[in-house]
Order: sequence, then C-alpha cells, then structure tokens
Amino acid sequence: MPQCSATNPVLTTGEIARRLGARLDGPDDRQITRLAPLTDADPESLSFVTDPDRHARALADSRAGAILAPGECRVAGATVAAWLIVPDVYLAYARASRWWGEPRRVRDGGVHPSAVVDPSARIDPQAWIGPGVVIGAGSSVGPRSVIEAQGVIGARVRIGADAFLHPRVTLLEDSRIGDRVILHSGVVLGADGFGFAPDAGAWCKIEQLGGVRVGDDCEIGANTTVDRGALRDTRIGVGVKIDDQVHVAHNVEIGDHTAIAGCVGIAGSARIGRHCAIGGGAGILGHLSITDHVTIHSMTLVTRSIERSGHYASGVPHQEARLWNRMLARLRRLARTDGTSVRGE
Repeated sequence: MPQCSATNPVLTTGEIARRLGARLDGPDDRQITRLAPLTDADPESLSFVTDPDRHARALADSRAGAILAPGECRVAGATVAAWLIVPDVYLAYARASRWWGEPRRVRDGGVHPSAVVDPSARIDPQAWIGPGVVIGAGSSVGPRSVIEAQGVIGARVRIGADAFLHPRVTLLEDSRIGDRVILHSGVVLGADGFGFAPDAGAWCKIEQLGGVRVGDDCEIGANTTVDRGALRDTRIGVGVKIDDQVHVAHNVEIGDHTAIAGCVGIAGSARIGRHCAIGGGAGILGHLSITDHVTIHSMTLVTRSIERSGHYASGVPHQEARLWNRMLARLRRLARTDGTSVRGE
C-alpha cells in the first residue's frame, strides 16, 4: 500500500506571515514544524489565542515558537519567539491547519490487487483505489481521488477530482460527487428513500428512481446517510458541510455553503437555502422551505417554512427534575382551564 507522498512542511515564521497576510512581530527565520495548543507547544510549534486576556497565564507559560494572535497582543513575561498578528485568528488557524493536515490525504495513484473494478469503469491513473474496494459498471473516478479500504461504489457513479473517501464509504448507483469532496467512514449516499403507500393495512414500496448529487468542496461526516430521490435527485450544494450521524431524506435540497451539525434529521422534500447553519439534534419536517442565511439552534423542531433570515429556536432547556415536574404540572393545569382534558388523567 502506498504511503502519503507528501511530507509535513517545515515553514519559517516569515513564510507563514506571507501566506496568511499576517503582521510579524519577531524573527522571520524561526522554523515551525507543527501546530499545537498553547499548553503543549514547543519552540517548533505554531499555536493560537483568540482572547489574550483570558489566556494570559497560558501565554506567559507557553514555549511556542510562534503564536497567531489578534490586534496588539503582548503578554508580560511571555517567552514566545514570534507573534503573528491577524484580524481573524480562528480563520488563520484553519488555513494553517491545512498545510499539515492535507498531506494525510495524498496517495500515489494505482489500484490495490484486492480491489474489484468492473471492466467498464474508468479510473484515472492518478487515483488510488484501496484494498477491498468494489467499483461497479460504468462508474468513473477522477484524478488524484482516493477511495480507501472496503469502499463500495455502485454502477454509474461519478467521482470528481481530488475527492477523498475514507474506509467503508458506500456510494450506490447513480450517485455523483464533485471535486475536492471528503466523505468520512460509514457515509452512505443513494440508499432508498422512505417511500411507501398504504395498501389494505400493509405497505407498498415506492421505488426510488432518482439519484444523489453532491457539489464541489463538500464534507460529510461519519455514518451520515443521504437518500436517493424518488423521481428527481437529492441535491447537496457547493461547499456544504455535514457533521456525523445526520439523515438527509429523499428529494431534499441543501443550498451552497450551509453547515449542518450532528444528529440532525431532515425529512423528505425539504428545501434548505444557502449559508444556513443548523444546530445539532434539530429536526426539519418534510415539504417545507427554509430561506437563505437562517440559523436554527440545537434541538429545534422546524414544523413550517421559514421565509425570513434570522435565528430560530424551540425546545425547553434542561432543568432540575423537581423544577421540570412543577413546570409540567402547571402546563397540565393550563390545559384544563380551557376545558381540554389531558390524556391519561
């Protein structure tokens, strides 16, 4: 099996400043070989701080060779060799993390001997197909894309350039993903949507005849499922980020650059706009629309369309059990005041 073909970079503080557009306060020839938190950093580490006042003690004790910091950041007694002053520390850290992180996903091209590839599939010579991978008829894998061990690629699947599929990813027939897509272990694209018609007390399956389309620069977390459409495709826009254990049902459409946290459930045919943020554990009912630039807080249940940008929340924050029981008792009494009986009483 090939190893990563790129090695971790060794960068000088001057080079880091140029790449990030940072103002350098300190030597420009200090060598940096890794990222590290303040408490674990050594003289070859780059670290960061977003609130210097709050973390003044950690800064004073840190041995970091360089620190990303906001504004005019100086801490009395700090032994930091170089300060890199940036307007947005977290964004600068994110960009720097890619210099050391992206080489982990680089592989030399080739097909592992244990992979099973249909003769009609088209594999770019620069792509890597790992051990135990199965690729179906008529599928294609673009340049520099990687399919790690035991991935299953169905018939007529299209994988763009520079995609990375972690071990045990499943792309069922007629799924398509764009360039630079990252799919984590256990992702399933193209499972049948939950479609059944009542039939004299039983259920008649509605065959799911659409596909799944995932745009460029998306990332989908472990054990997330995106169902195929019933007739038209389920669509994930450009730059969408989806966390672990999210369920996206059939015919859902998610707009560009929307972020979805873990354990969200999105029911069939919901349409979510661009640049939205959906908190963990939220539920979105089917056949509704959410406009652009909407933030949905964690554990919110969305039961109707949202037509105006902004923040939306529902649910009751946790309380001590005794207090919650008292609140619930009062709610039940309120229900009785309007003549409504409370079921179970």
